[in-house]
Amino acid sequence: MAADPGQALFPSRGHDHAACVAGALERAAGICARRGARLTPIRRRVLELVWASHAPIGAYDILARMEPESRRSAPATVYRALDFLMAHGFVHRLSSVNAYVGCGFPDNPHMAQFLICKECGAVAEMDEPRIEQAIGSAAAQAGFAVESPVVEVRGRCPACRKEGAPDARP
Repeated sequence: MAADPGQALFPSRGHDHAACVAGALERAAGICARRGARLTPIRRRVLELVWASHAPIGAYDILARMEPESRRSAPATVYRALDFLMAHGFVHRLSSVNAYVGCGFPDNPHMAQFLICKECGAVAEMDEPRIEQAIGSAAAQAGFAVESPVVEVRGRCPACRKEGAPDARP
């Protein structure tokens, strides 16, 4: 998930994903150190598993990947770790697929905006202030208090569009 506007939102299929994971873990450790929060080994491992691909992952999938490493992992352990990671802005929950993705902008509190590929499952996070402002303004005019500002848009990523059939018309 690219933080620079000049970079592609969806990484190329052959990119160095290990660098994505390492960068996410390094940013999280630095942010936790500045905030006085503890990035425990379990929280770190859950974050690493969330970042293991650019596709969303469910809590029970995380648990299944942790079990060979630690027989003591339980659903509550994973959910507590995910709650911590969400509270600190390191991951987002995608309601439409009941799964989690790493946050590409953990230093910047923002409304989560996602492009989700319906074919390969890749997810790209956007940080578009105009979308956040439009939703905030419309909600305020309606007297509505926004509590969970997540925008999820389904479609086809550039790689799937290039590989597959022509785009369908809405």
